[in-house]
Amino acid sequence: MKKRVGFVVVVVLAATMCWGSASFFPSEALARNVVAVEGARFDTSISLADNLKNYMNQDVFVHLKSGKVLQGYVKEVGNNLVHLEKLRGKDFYDALIRIEEITAMEAKFREMK
Repeated sequence: MKKRVGFVVVVVLAATMCWGSASFFPSEALARNVVAVEGARFDTSISLADNLKNYMNQDVFVHLKSGKVLQGYVKEVGNNLVHLEKLRGKDFYDALIRIEEITAMEAKFREMK
């Protein structure tokens, strides 16, 4: 019984905090909307390497066959390799990745304005 009362109290406090913060900052919540990132697009009629070339100097996530995910800026794309710089979590490191090891890529298509 005590656990149930404690849980109810926590839920009520959490709901009150959420409602309270929305009432203090209503104009911020209303003024922000989601907009498309200019130039963001994938083209399914071209290769993965060519899609990576479209994101030169932009931040992307690259999923590898090993299951590892790397985030960085596309510096260069060759025939077989892609160079990612400024890896997330490893600010002073770059990566050279075989394109055949990439299973997917992600890029930012929308942002808050």
